[in-house]
Amino acid sequence: MDPMAAIRETFFQECEEQLAELEAGLILMESGAAEAETVNAVFRAVHSIKGGAGIFALDALVRFAHVFETALDQVRSGTLATGPGVMNLLLRAADVLADLVRAARDNGAVDETRTAALVVEFTQVSNLGHELPPAPKSQPTVCAPVPAWHISFTPTPALYAKANETALLLRELRRLGPIEATVDTTHLPELSEMDPEGAYLTWNITLEADCAEQAIRNVFEFVEDDCHLEIAAATPAEPSLKPGDIITGDNGFSFEFFPPPVFDEEEPPAVPEPEHHAPPPAPVAKQNPVEAMAAKAESAAAVSATIRVDLDRVDRMIDLVGELVINEAMLSQRVLEAGIARASGVAMALEELEHLTREIQDSVMAIRAQPVRSVFQRMPRLVREVAAQTGKQARLVTEGEGTEVDKTVIERIADPLTHMIRNAIDHGLESPEKRLAAGKPAEGLVRLTALHRSGRIVLEVSDDGAGINRARVKEKAIENGLISPDATLTDDEIDNLIFLPGFSTASTVSDISGRGVGMDVVRQSVAALGGRISISSRPGHGSTFTLSLPLTLAVLDGMVISARGHTLIIPLGAIVETLKPKAADVFPLDGEINVIRLRGGYVPMVDVAASLGYSDEFVEPDQSVALLVEGEGGVRAVLLADAIHGQRQVVIKSLEANYRAVPGIAAATVMGDGRVALILDVDAVVKTTRSELSRPEPSVLEAH
Repeated sequence: MDPMAAIRETFFQECEEQLAELEAGLILMESGAAEAETVNAVFRAVHSIKGGAGIFALDALVRFAHVFETALDQVRSGTLATGPGVMNLLLRAADVLADLVRAARDNGAVDETRTAALVVEFTQVSNLGHELPPAPKSQPTVCAPVPAWHISFTPTPALYAKANETALLLRELRRLGPIEATVDTTHLPELSEMDPEGAYLTWNITLEADCAEQAIRNVFEFVEDDCHLEIAAATPAEPSLKPGDIITGDNGFSFEFFPPPVFDEEEPPAVPEPEHHAPPPAPVAKQNPVEAMAAKAESAAAVSATIRVDLDRVDRMIDLVGELVINEAMLSQRVLEAGIARASGVAMALEELEHLTREIQDSVMAIRAQPVRSVFQRMPRLVREVAAQTGKQARLVTEGEGTEVDKTVIERIADPLTHMIRNAIDHGLESPEKRLAAGKPAEGLVRLTALHRSGRIVLEVSDDGAGINRARVKEKAIENGLISPDATLTDDEIDNLIFLPGFSTASTVSDISGRGVGMDVVRQSVAALGGRISISSRPGHGSTFTLSLPLTLAVLDGMVISARGHTLIIPLGAIVETLKPKAADVFPLDGEINVIRLRGGYVPMVDVAASLGYSDEFVEPDQSVALLVEGEGGVRAVLLADAIHGQRQVVIKSLEANYRAVPGIAAATVMGDGRVALILDVDAVVKTTRSELSRPEPSVLEAH
């Protein structure tokens, strides 16, 4: 592979990270919750993109990033106020910058008219050549010397090739304190011998600032490899005042100067009277040189706290750890079959191996775990665009951005969340006029929340709109032939009609909705992840869509059961409780479906072996063990099995990729004895059972 191609690919990967940080920072600035460091981080993100683009001669990207960077520098200095108009401009500029980065990466075209229009807007809101106000004058003469640094800064041609500017560096340096800069033109050649792309000047700078050397180096961190930089502490100058000199300040106040007394260390003076003299200052402890070097090394190590690793290598490591878990389970099975006592050395060593394997697996899975922040950060831009297209006012509030989930899950939840948020604004929120008439604020609220619950990640998209118009939904379903006109449906069943393919209540087709594609795609995507989605809606108060997804697609905590000699795994997150049915609590319905009375309600019972085709005969409920499970939308059922063999963490293997899709089966795994065990798809089993139930009287079967 071409080395430059690899560097280019790394640059664009870093650009995506910088763009995410840029947008997150701008959103904080828009909300008024940004601190000075947030503004600096936004500036550094644009500056880094510009510097890297200069290496690859991405001129269009460099030019726009330069204009963007200059405006952000004025925001940092306080010469450009971040009002609503300016923030809108900065957010749109971030979108254009992202488009330019992706166009450069994919060799695509960009809308130059849009880019040029933004440059004109930047020119209108601020004078791009405006200098910062001069540094404040120093206070009247003081006796103590001001800490100072001598800096020698010599740029190389590479610094200018990457679109960096010396003026911006000096301006940033001046934030640390007053500076005096002189230019050394000793090496400047004659005009006829000058290289237009060369660098011949050296800046000698004196900085008056009581700061650490690292603070100065941070100013040059983006260009340190492209310049010759020398930093040295200035020797404090002795005061030129003589005893008895009169010092007059700018305010007209005068006083007589007396230098502090100097004592001989060997012959200290007599103890002075406390009312006439202040005690001598305490000696300053000097740091041991070895300790200083160690501290510097530790600081350098802290900077390199992360490394970039190809995702394929991580996936390979996770696969190998999965195989390790399977082999550990096989070894445990062999020891059990050999009848080795649990107190023996072999059994104890095997138990330690089991704990160690579990820790290794958890650590490896944590490598792939990422916060959902990367997905959430895309949504504010989406909300702004959809609100603008629909003429509505919408505000997005996010919670739980630090909730971690497997990277594979993160990559696949972006599309479902996008559909749901678009739907919340287009269908959920009312127009500003209708909201005001209903006594609501003109601006609608969309809330996006992530949290961990029962070993799964739960994502909620809620709005404070009008809620689902169930009469309209049912009417459209009848018009589209999705249900019969005489169908009797509960509110939950009507709400779930919006997930049917081809269903839409939009009266006109637009870029956002009206083609009957969207929520059915959401349901399919969530089901493909082994998750489920449910709806809760209150007319006039809004709706909440809840996605429940596995934390990872690689491992699963499950309950091992047996049914007619077959070993099955039931996901632990779907199990509510286990119980032993009593004959007096079981009631037959039409067909071959039984229900069990449970806490004042009735729940359908499912013979797992019969539902999967293992046997034509149905098991007697009182001769079985039962597991109360909860599927999509909170629907419950009781699964009947022959026995429960305990809880186990298993490695998920795709059955569809290695064999074919099997109804009622989500995936497969390899057990300790080497046999393949199937992982039950609880949602599919419960859904099939519900569809087979004839609708009984409410007093007989209560909906759960």
